[in-house]
Amino acid sequence: MIPFHRHRAYLVLAFIAALGIAVWRTLGEPRPLSAQDRAALYKSALPQPHASLTVYHLGHSLVGHDIPAFIGQLAAHAGFPDHRHHSQLGWGSSLRDHWDSAHPVNGFDDMNATRAWRDPFEALDSGDYDSFIMTEMVELNDAIKWHASARHAALWAARARQQSPEIRLYMYESWPHLTSLDDWLHRLDTDPEALWEGTILAQAMAYPETGRIHVIPVGRVMAALTRAVMAEGGVAGMADHTDLFRRTPDGSLDNIHVNDLGNYLAALTHFSVLYHADPRGLPHALQRADGTPAQAPPPELAALMQDIVWSVVRSLPETGLRMGDPDRGGRP
Repeated sequence: MIPFHRHRAYLVLAFIAALGIAVWRTLGEPRPLSAQDRAALYKSALPQPHASLTVYHLGHSLVGHDIPAFIGQLAAHAGFPDHRHHSQLGWGSSLRDHWDSAHPVNGFDDMNATRAWRDPFEALDSGDYDSFIMTEMVELNDAIKWHASARHAALWAARARQQSPEIRLYMYESWPHLTSLDDWLHRLDTDPEALWEGTILAQAMAYPETGRIHVIPVGRVMAALTRAVMAEGGVAGMADHTDLFRRTPDGSLDNIHVNDLGNYLAALTHFSVLYHADPRGLPHALQRADGTPAQAPPPELAALMQDIVWSVVRSLPETGLRMGDPDRGGRP
C-alpha cells in the first residue's frame, strides 16, 4: 500500500529547495529570453526516439489518470510496447505546490491513489526517465503572479537534469476555462506567446541550469480542431468545442475538465510530440486508466483529430520535431 504522505527523508530536499529559492531571490532573476533567443534554441530538432520511453508527468487534474493511460496504449499500438509512466498530481496544483512542502498539494491522497504515483524528487533523482512533462495550474495569470511559475519550472528542470543531463523536458500547454467561444479561442491563440512561452519559458530558460524546454501544444490543437469542426458545421460525435468537455451530474457544462474525447485529443498530441510519430491510423477505442472502455470518437472525428494533431505539432519548432519533414512520421 502506498503511503500517501511526504516521506520524512524528503524534508531535507524541501529544505534544500527552499534554500535554492531564497538564493535565487537574493541574486535576482536573469533577464527573460527574447523571442529571437528562444527561436534560436529550437532551431535544431530533437532526434526521433526509436525505443519505448519512460515518462514522468507532474501536474493536476488536466493531466489526470486517463491521458497517461491513453498515451501508453497509443504507443503500444505504434510499436512502442514498453512505454511506461509515473506521475504526481493534485487538484489545481501549481509547480510551486509540488516543489515546496510548505504549500500542500491539494487532493494529494485522492489523485495519487494509484500505482502510477512516484514521489517526483525520488523519481527524477533515480535517472530512470527519458522525458519529464510538467504543466502549470489554471488560471495561468494567477500562477505566474502568485506562484512564481517560471522560477519553479526552472527548479524542476534543473532537478531533472542533475541525474539525467539528456532528459527531454516538456511543458504541457493546456487550455483556459471556457467563456465565450471567441474569448476562449483568443486565449488559445495568444496564451502561448503571452504566458506559456513568452513569460514562463522565456524566464525559466534564462537560468543556465534549465536548458531547452519543449512544448506539448494541446491548447492550440484544441483551437485548430474547434475551427475545423465549425467549418464543417459539425462532424459526427462533435457539434462544437463543448463536446470535448465533461458534463456535471445535473447536465451542466464543466468549463475546465475534458471528457474522454478531450483526453483522447490531448493524448494524441502528447504521443506525437514524445515519439515524433504520425498518429494517423492509430486506434480510437481505448481503455481508461481504471480499465473501463472510454467513449470512443466516431471514425470521422478520430481521423480529423489525428490529422490536426500531426499538422499542428509539425508546424511548431518548439515541439522538437523537424518541421514539415514527412520522414519524421515513421513508426517501427
